[in-house]
Amino acid sequence: MLQSAVQEEKLVSNEAEGKNDWKKWKAERKEEKKKRKEAKLIKQLDKRRLNEEQQNEQLLQEQQEKSNGRQYTVSIALPGSVMDNAQSPELRTYLAGQIARACTVFCVDEVVIFDEQGEDTKSVEGEFKGIGKKGQACVQLARILQYLECPQYLRKSFFPKHQDLQFAGLLNPLDSPHHMRVDEAAEFREGVILDRPSKAGKGSFANCGMRKEVQINKQLQAGLRVTVHLNKTQNAESKVHKGIVVAPHTPRTEGGLYWGYSVRLASSLSNVFTECPHKEGYDLTIGTSERGNNIDCVTLSPFKHMLVVFGGLQGLEASVDTDQDLDVTDPSVLFDLYLNTCPNQGSRTIRTEEAILISLSGLRQKIVTAFMDQKA
Repeated sequence: MLQSAVQEEKLVSNEAEGKNDWKKWKAERKEEKKKRKEAKLIKQLDKRRLNEEQQNEQLLQEQQEKSNGRQYTVSIALPGSVMDNAQSPELRTYLAGQIARACTVFCVDEVVIFDEQGEDTKSVEGEFKGIGKKGQACVQLARILQYLECPQYLRKSFFPKHQDLQFAGLLNPLDSPHHMRVDEAAEFREGVILDRPSKAGKGSFANCGMRKEVQINKQLQAGLRVTVHLNKTQNAESKVHKGIVVAPHTPRTEGGLYWGYSVRLASSLSNVFTECPHKEGYDLTIGTSERGNNIDCVTLSPFKHMLVVFGGLQGLEASVDTDQDLDVTDPSVLFDLYLNTCPNQGSRTIRTEEAILISLSGLRQKIVTAFMDQKA
């Protein structure tokens, strides 16, 4: 009996120890599970924090890129008749080169050439055959401006031999940022789509003035001029570079780069305004004349698209008189501002190519001041 009681006591004791061990094991397992949950939560929080930091960095980078970009445009308009003031093909070409240089130096985005003689010039087809020939002064000026704006490595693709360009090779180069050297590292480049087959699903090939061709992300028609955003990382062993096609204004709006000017022909002064390529039109228009207000007394407000209009040999008054669509006699009513950009001039006349330099120089700091508050 005694032995049976002892055995029973031992059995009870073992059961109690087993229960304690099980409780201990269960508590330890619960603690481990709790630690795993905490570790998982910490990992999730770290991942979330990392994602937030990356998003903040990306947002900051986008804001910096946006702040570095230029959102506004500057356009100028002048009559093609200014070419009639030059007496030889060489001088006419040099005059156009002076205008192109002035536009590039002051970052003009658009050049509008209007016909103040009512001859409905809207394309650059044809050639200049002499002073006084209908519309040909506008055509020649537009063609030379386009030729000089085009990067050198693309000119053979877009400008065949032409009488208007006979002396254009002698002009001073614009040396604009988009006129790249072969080995120059750049984020953007101008190119021309090549007539070269590519695999299905792959993009076209473009000549961007580099030692290697660039394969873009789209299939486009051969002979088309494109603006290419090159990939930041390139495979050195690849036979081609990689890039994507972007809008022509992207280098300006995102990178803050001056990317050349476009050329537009208008058949009259009024069509300079009515055929504006911007949907909202020009929100700041400036006319230049010796009869205008002193430029030193004017301040500019921020704008999206500014247009500065210059007159020809007879001034803006002659352009208004010959425009049948305008019922006004005073040019100043056509503009938001009518300015004399060179008060107290020492010469009786200021040539149009001189007026462009003088006016854009006088407006430059006023434009900077107008957008200084926005950048701050």
